[in-house]
Amino acid sequence: MIKLFPLLSVLFLIYWGCEEQDTIPTELTLWEIDYSIEDTDSLNLSFTGLTGPIPTEIGNLINLTYLDLRGNDFTGKIPPEIGNLTNLNYLDLGFNQLTDSIPPEIGNLTNLGYLDLYYNDLTGSIPPEIGDLTNLTSLVLGFNQLTDSIPPEIGNLTNLGYLDLYYNDLTGSIPPEIGDLTNLTSLVLGFNQLLGSIPPEIGNLTNLGYLDLYNNYLTGSIPPEIWDLTNLISLVLGYNQLLGSIPPEIGNLTNLEKLDLRINQLTGSIPPEIGNLTNLTLLDLSENQLTGSIPPEIGNLTNLEYLLLHSNQLTGKIPKSICDLGINWSDPWYFSTNNNQLCPPYPYCPGDYVVDPNPPNCD
Repeated sequence: MIKLFPLLSVLFLIYWGCEEQDTIPTELTLWEIDYSIEDTDSLNLSFTGLTGPIPTEIGNLINLTYLDLRGNDFTGKIPPEIGNLTNLNYLDLGFNQLTDSIPPEIGNLTNLGYLDLYYNDLTGSIPPEIGDLTNLTSLVLGFNQLTDSIPPEIGNLTNLGYLDLYYNDLTGSIPPEIGDLTNLTSLVLGFNQLLGSIPPEIGNLTNLGYLDLYNNYLTGSIPPEIWDLTNLISLVLGYNQLLGSIPPEIGNLTNLEKLDLRINQLTGSIPPEIGNLTNLTLLDLSENQLTGSIPPEIGNLTNLEYLLLHSNQLTGKIPKSICDLGINWSDPWYFSTNNNQLCPPYPYCPGDYVVDPNPPNCD
């Protein structure tokens, strides 16, 4: 009988272990729906009217690769348990009412290729752990209330093609590490409180098609490296405090469709090379300190729909070639040259829509 005791003990432990294994949950109830923990690898509940906080239990769906909860009315913070979902390659929590800071546990999601937290009420800084997400191709954090500086760790995201930090309260300078993101096609940093100069390293982003730094506090001159970004389609640097002149090298950007340099402190003349930008639909150089005459080469821009040159110090006559453009001359949203020192007679096309009374120094 004594010899049987060890055998009985082993059998009891095996039985007890099986009992314990049987108690491990295999299903999870979220929003009144049961999900298999083992088999659920995709969850799309976008625009389904869900409310309240995101339940912490979502972190138990460890086989998820795709999670889309955008367009609901979720409130509260992003649960740190979301960092348990290490198989995720797609996470979209955009268009909700999420608050508090981005949890540092988000850095655990190293398989993530797409992260979208757009249009919430997130606060605090961008966690440096974001730099661990080296498989990211899209990072969308726009329309929140994020503060502090852009972490230099963002330069680790060398697979990134799209970076959107638009409309936050980010401060500090643009980190030079941004120049390491050589796969970027879109860089959107507009409507923040960024300071300092535009880093020349931005010239490394030779795949860039869209660059938006609108409405910040950027100073200094536009780095010459910008004019080498020949894939640019949209260049928006307006509403800053940029200095210096527009160089002739601007004519290199022949793919540009939108050029917005308004409300800066740019000086010098409009270079005739601007006539090379024949794909332009919008040219806004308004509210600077530009001098000299409007170059006749502007008539080459036959795709132009918006020509806004008002509130500069331009002189001379408006070139007749401007009439080659198919602009709605009567609408000041589309055409404006007022508040300069342009001399009559004006070309027939804008005619009476040129508002520049009594300019000085006209023959």
